Amino acid sequence: MDFLDEKIENYAFEHTRYEGDLLNRLEKETYENLEIPQMCTGRIEGQLLRLLAKLISARRIIEVGTFGGYATLSMASALPEDGELFTCDLDPPAIAFAKRFFAESEHGKKITLLEGPATETLNTLSGSFDMAFIDADKVNYKNYYEKVLSLIRSGGLIAVDNVLWSGRVLDPKDDSDHAIHNFNQTVKNDSRVEQVLLTVRDGIYLLRKC
Repeated sequence: MDFLDEKIENYAFEHTRYEGDLLNRLEKETYENLEIPQMCTGRIEGQLLRLLAKLISARRIIEVGTFGGYATLSMASALPEDGELFTCDLDPPAIAFAKRFFAESEHGKKITLLEGPATETLNTLSGSFDMAFIDADKVNYKNYYEKVLSLIRSGGLIAVDNVLWSGRVLDPKDDSDHAIHNFNQTVKNDSRVEQVLLTVRDGIYLLRKC
C-alpha cells in the first residue's frame, strides 16, 4: 500500500485528528496479536470514515469485515447515543480481539457483531441504513455490494476499501485481483450510484445511492 512517498504519508498522518488513546492502543495491539495487521484501518482512513458518518448524520451503519474493530469504533464514535452499527466477521481471533475493545469503549453499546459469513448474516438485517463500509474478502465484493445497496437509503453512502489493491488492479493475475478490478468496473457503470475512487491508503471507493 505504499502509493505515496513515506514522508508525504507521515505528513498526512501528523495533520489528521488524533484518534484517541483507545484506538491508538488497539492499532498497536493489532500488530502484536493479529495476522496480517496491515489490514488495520489506521488513523487517516479511520478519521475519514468517522467524518463521513458525521457529515451525513448517520444513525445506522453496516460494516462488512470487522477485523480488529478499528474502523468499527471510528464510525461508532460518530453515531448518536441511540445509533446502531452492525458489523460482520467470521474469524474467531479477530472477533475476540474486537469484542475486547468494544467492551472498553463508551461507543461499544452501539455495536452489534454478527458472527458468520456476511453473505448470510447480512440477510438478517432489515430497515434502512445511512452508511456502509465494505472491507472483507475480495471475491465476494460484488455480493456484499448488492446486498448492502438494497439496505442503504436513497442518498446514503457506501465506502469500499482496498479498491486499488496495491496496484494489482492494473494487471490482475489471481482471483482477488480480478475480483477487485471487476467490482470497480461494475460500480463505474452502475447508474444506481454516484462514485469517486480516492487514492487514500489502498484505495477507497465512495458511492452515493441515487
